[in-house]
Amino acid sequence: MSDKIITRIDSEIGELEAVILHKPGLEVENMTPRNAQRALYSDILNLSVAQKEYSQLSCLLAGFTKTFFVEDLLAEVLSISDCKEKLINKICFNENQKVLINQLLSTDSQQLANQLIQGVPIQRNTVTNFLNEDNYSLPPLHNFFFTRDGSISIHNNVLIASMANRVRERESFIMQSIFEYHPKFSAKIIDPILERSQNSSFRIEGGDILIARNDILIIGIGSRTSTQGVDFILEELKKNPEKQHVIVQELPFEPESFIHLDMVFTLLDKNCCMVYEPLILAPNRFKTVHIQIDNSKVTSISECENIPAILKKLGMDLEITYCGGKTDHMIQEREQWHSGANFFAFAPGKVIGYNRNIYTLENMNKAGFEILKAKDVNAGKTDPAKFTRCVVTMDGSELARGGGGARCMTMPVRRKDVVWK
Repeated sequence: MSDKIITRIDSEIGELEAVILHKPGLEVENMTPRNAQRALYSDILNLSVAQKEYSQLSCLLAGFTKTFFVEDLLAEVLSISDCKEKLINKICFNENQKVLINQLLSTDSQQLANQLIQGVPIQRNTVTNFLNEDNYSLPPLHNFFFTRDGSISIHNNVLIASMANRVRERESFIMQSIFEYHPKFSAKIIDPILERSQNSSFRIEGGDILIARNDILIIGIGSRTSTQGVDFILEELKKNPEKQHVIVQELPFEPESFIHLDMVFTLLDKNCCMVYEPLILAPNRFKTVHIQIDNSKVTSISECENIPAILKKLGMDLEITYCGGKTDHMIQEREQWHSGANFFAFAPGKVIGYNRNIYTLENMNKAGFEILKAKDVNAGKTDPAKFTRCVVTMDGSELARGGGGARCMTMPVRRKDVVWK
């Protein structure tokens, strides 16, 4: 691969070649019980513990692929005057803080990158600001370590997300600037700015989009991605004359652990997936829809039984593993709550997840996944290359309370092609 990384994601499980991460920092510590709910958290996290847990993930990935960190990439693109001016104006106008533009333009690139993520403290130099109960003119991006959501790699494109919650919109702006200006990346950017401005129901987030195969997308619709967002993706796919399939899965709006499709369904290997059985397989009111596109037209839309069933018809006959096991609904519910279905593959059959979900791991072990500890892999005591299938487990006492797992915390930009047969 050349020094310039050409974005290419045609599957969920191809060998990872490059990924963007964001280590949780002061933006997490800048959260209080008073603003936690507004920040989309039900609790506040212990930053020092969260960082130790996150380092297991980042160190593990650094041993297998090229890893990039948002704060580094952002500081580098902010040194480009055109990018700096464009991004600051976009953020300040969007967050109704035009008064900050000159201040931010005069700020050093590294310091500015930190502030755009960790928050710009409010200056108590006016009566309005003095009496303002908020501590920040631009609030911290508490959720940014879930890099999956703000931008989505689909084939050789990067789709800029339209976040469901205003507190996360700046994440998408930052990711767009990185892909537009950073010399390290080459990608076609798809920005749904017009749809976003004209339709308040328009939403797309990365946790809802899975690339099963180069001709199959699976998309969840619920609290974070809307039907209008899916329709936009369909219009983009219609620009390609080849036959393509989109599987749409309705999700509950509650509880909050169902915010994205990847909290109930992920792909683990060429022929294996992880499911939260009560939603994905059991009879329920949430529809699964199969859309076929051919010759740049939608040729059929029909309801189908479930995701694995339609994938089987499309030539992907998947062995099913179960979040929380198969028998106890209380255990299934508990482990799904702590991202028990949210796995990230760094190669076919080699995935990362939390060690706390013991019943999920037990079920995976029965399916041939050797259970390894991230600490042992990072220390060189264990080598995933020696196993056909493995799950590398990381600590997750704090990170899981943030509402996401390994897939949520990774934004892959390039994977190798998968040899399907």
